Amino acid sequence: MKLFKSFAIAAFAATTLFNCSSSTGVVSTPMENIDTLPLKTSELTEAEKHHWGHLDLKNDTIPGMSVDRAYDEIIKNRKGTTTIVAVIDSGIDIDHEDLQGAIWTNTKEIPGNGKDDDKNGYIDDIHGWNFLGDGYDEQLEYVRLLASGNTAHPRYAEAKAERQSEYDKYVGIKTNYEQFLQQIKNADDALERETKKSNYTKADVDALNTSNQTLQQYIAVAKYVYSLDFDTLKKATKELTQGLVDITDRLNYNLNVDFKGRKTGDNPDDMTEKYYGNNNVKPVKASESHGTHVAGIIAAVRNNGKGGNGVANNVKIMSIRAVPNGDEYDKDIALAIRYAADNGAKVINTSFGKYYSPHSDWVREAIVYAASKDVLIVNAAGNEGADLDTKEVYPNDAIGTGPEVADNFISVGSLDPKYGSGLVSGFSNYGKINVDIFAPGGEIYSTFPNNDYKTIGGTSMASPGVAGIAALIRSQYPKLTAPQVKKIIMDSGLALTTKVVVGGDPSQIKPFSALSKSQKIANAYNALILAAQVAKNL
Repeated sequence: MKLFKSFAIAAFAATTLFNCSSSTGVVSTPMENIDTLPLKTSELTEAEKHHWGHLDLKNDTIPGMSVDRAYDEIIKNRKGTTTIVAVIDSGIDIDHEDLQGAIWTNTKEIPGNGKDDDKNGYIDDIHGWNFLGDGYDEQLEYVRLLASGNTAHPRYAEAKAERQSEYDKYVGIKTNYEQFLQQIKNADDALERETKKSNYTKADVDALNTSNQTLQQYIAVAKYVYSLDFDTLKKATKELTQGLVDITDRLNYNLNVDFKGRKTGDNPDDMTEKYYGNNNVKPVKASESHGTHVAGIIAAVRNNGKGGNGVANNVKIMSIRAVPNGDEYDKDIALAIRYAADNGAKVINTSFGKYYSPHSDWVREAIVYAASKDVLIVNAAGNEGADLDTKEVYPNDAIGTGPEVADNFISVGSLDPKYGSGLVSGFSNYGKINVDIFAPGGEIYSTFPNNDYKTIGGTSMASPGVAGIAALIRSQYPKLTAPQVKKIIMDSGLALTTKVVVGGDPSQIKPFSALSKSQKIANAYNALILAAQVAKNL
């Protein structure tokens, strides 16, 4: 689920919760008057932008998950039991400075001896497994359907129309990006000459007074760029350039019927061929960053003076590389879930999704298998602003709005850092039946490959926040089962009745309570309090 910034496309295309005490002596937040809280009108500070998902709605008027409060008042110095969280995603930079000590190691394997020491079928799987092999770029699933030539498929005509529509759209976006990028570069060069500064500021531009019409146009371009929250034209150039790379990938790989990306030598439609790929769980391309960002949200080392803090303090990330630049294969995901369950993961994060799935039954069977191993799966709801009760997304734990196949799967929507009508991220999917809870996902700061840190947004960022809460609960209260942890997370969230914009469309206003099964936003502080109560009664 790649998310292009909505502003870029638009611009460049022309109740009362629990009030129970626990054995910790801490009382959960009384939120009877949550909807009377003052709205935060000031801009977030740089520190808040990098940390907002851990803040507290009541104390900070920012709809975070109260992670800091949970550590300050409940966890304190308690380490708990080490919990393994499998991240099924793109490659993870396991050498990142802010993930050191937080990467799972398979102690049953002898590194580099070329043998399957633990007899699990995967040779030298020291930190996880790579089901993509040397591949990364891939088609979307409906493009694979077209490439198969199966015109009798019931969704073939739909896929053909969707592919043409998407291809035409991205050709147009690419043209607009290229034109606007050239305008910015020309303006930047001209303004450097005019101000005689290579690092001129907005104030310098505002101070320019000229009758030269060409220069006036460049000043107008600069002011427009500043209005998009860039403080320099060079930063806009960098982001546009990366956007062009993403769009070009979309056209050349994701939407290209003739592209063949799979490099593992197996048949993706044959589930009996299982032991393919290799043990390299790291990114194979410079642009492969998604898995590293997700891992940092869960497990970045806390309070080490580097980057941000992960939600969980005693966690080991099992890296499973199975999500390409395009749509994942159902077989890879089903096997990845089974691998995680068989090798000790207690939580699995799945920040990916698609709307066509030829073998969705394989994935649901894997979800049931994970349930049999007491593994909780936390899943991103998706980034199309769609109602998932009317539009099916994969992976899922039910067919349509039917019964769930197991009680170990949580689907997570995304919040932005502003309480009020703009609370729900414009891109976030929702659904009273098929989305379980919401969590911070808009503009989340986390780890990037090569010891870098960046801010990106998506339900892909909301899901690992909840996975982190699940890991905290399982670490502090290891006797709780996956279904119990799921119920605790859903029951302990903050219930809101405010009305919000959905799908980024101001004309679409819905009660927040209608957007998910729990009607709540995830809250680590309250979750730990409720977990203590449940664990005490076991």
